[in-house]
Amino acid sequence: MEKPSRRKAMGIAAAGAFGGVANGITPDAVPSEDLQREEAMNELSDETLQDMIKKAIIVSKKAYCPYSKFEVGAAVLTEKGDVFLGCNVENASYGLTICAERNAVFQMVALARQRIKALVIYTPTPKPSAPCGACRQVINEFGPDTLIVSVCNGPDVLRKTLSALLPDAFGEANLKEFGGM
Repeated sequence: MEKPSRRKAMGIAAAGAFGGVANGITPDAVPSEDLQREEAMNELSDETLQDMIKKAIIVSKKAYCPYSKFEVGAAVLTEKGDVFLGCNVENASYGLTICAERNAVFQMVALARQRIKALVIYTPTPKPSAPCGACRQVINEFGPDTLIVSVCNGPDVLRKTLSALLPDAFGEANLKEFGGM
């Protein structure tokens, strides 16, 4: 059995203009939410994705993880094209540990950026690892439809929008409903 190309395995589609009948959608039809998310997922160029993966792997080597030995790296891409990196930082008081994803997001916020387009996570595992619940909630604050790409030492890749990983998320709209903002 032939192994799929890395491009195909990662679900990377060539960018193209939307026109005519594509995926059974006529130009006058309103794209569904799922289609809009799929199109957003395909906006990330192969070159940008590969650069983010490389950076996430490199920054994972800087992780401070004397307890778990689980070196995680993350690369956050903003809507403006900036990339911010983070690695996990453990603490003997486990609740104070910070994940790579949140570390990268907080680096982004510290430099006055507030919208996430994509996030790549690298874990030294045979299967990709999705962000934990706390990280999903923090990512939601800055990009509910962020593209999440989790890579690992194995051939599998997890590629989903945050809204698919965290449906019905709690966020700003919930607070506005009750006058909290």
